Amino acid sequence: MRILSGIQPSGALHLGNYFGMMRPAIELQERGEAYYFIANYHSMTSLFEAEPRRKNTLDVALDFLACGLDPKKSVFFKQSDVPEVTELAWILTTLTPMGLLERCTSYKDKLARGISPYHGLFAYPVLMAADILIYDSNIVPVGKDQKQHVEVTRDIAVKFNEQYGQTFVIPEPQIREETALIPGTDGQKMSKSYGNTIEIFGEEKATRKKIMGLVMDSRTPAEPKPDADKNTAIQLLKLVAPADVAKDFEERLRAGGLGYGDLKKALFEHYWNYFSSARAKRAELVANLDYVNAVLTDSATRARSLADKVLKRAKVASGLD
Repeated sequence: MRILSGIQPSGALHLGNYFGMMRPAIELQERGEAYYFIANYHSMTSLFEAEPRRKNTLDVALDFLACGLDPKKSVFFKQSDVPEVTELAWILTTLTPMGLLERCTSYKDKLARGISPYHGLFAYPVLMAADILIYDSNIVPVGKDQKQHVEVTRDIAVKFNEQYGQTFVIPEPQIREETALIPGTDGQKMSKSYGNTIEIFGEEKATRKKIMGLVMDSRTPAEPKPDADKNTAIQLLKLVAPADVAKDFEERLRAGGLGYGDLKKALFEHYWNYFSSARAKRAELVANLDYVNAVLTDSATRARSLADKVLKRAKVASGLD
């Protein structure tokens, strides 16, 4: 089973990224042949400065390796280091119906938010299809908001296979249900676009301030809170604290007598402890960037070896050999 997943270097990675994508991806490297890429081509649809893209790309590499990704068990590379993917994207785009892309809710949502339409944004799903198909991927773990893009990939692959003969493996999406359950500092889904994130490796003082600033209601500490399970701090505490500890805080909040300030302080301490070993590992990696770059280079070589075979297969099938 070959697993394929990617993440954009669009900013500092946060708890939503970690629990929604990173930790599941790291766990999956034990269950199959894992290909994970830093989607720097995709980031060009939302980030338009070169230096932040370079910095964010390196930060994503550092964060993943610090959090437990093992380059001996997975192939971890930059998307732009596999140029075959853009060549395949053109081949696929010649068979992709306009209507298929026009129906993509992600594109329509961006337009509704006032983002100007342009080709990269419109053709994003075709590049994503090339990402998936070029490694003969079987499983693609995605959040609910990306499920449609995997369905578009399947449609494109089926259309190519019908036109030119059996060429591509048809991938299956694996939906990460927990992604939508991770709230940000304002109670909405944690997202860089909402400006409500808590970074995995944020500075101690700044992160403490964010957590202490979590939006709460106006009830006094003495008041019982029967909806304690919906409290943002409790939901986050369940991610970073032992289950019995989180349950105790939830019960105390529900019964009344626990102040929000004390709850937030506990959340910060458990968050800080949860990532303590990863922070130490990240510091080691920052001091040894040659190793990090070697991992990305070696993985890109392995990824290109497979990508080249699949691209040649597509070119032969379509008469481009």
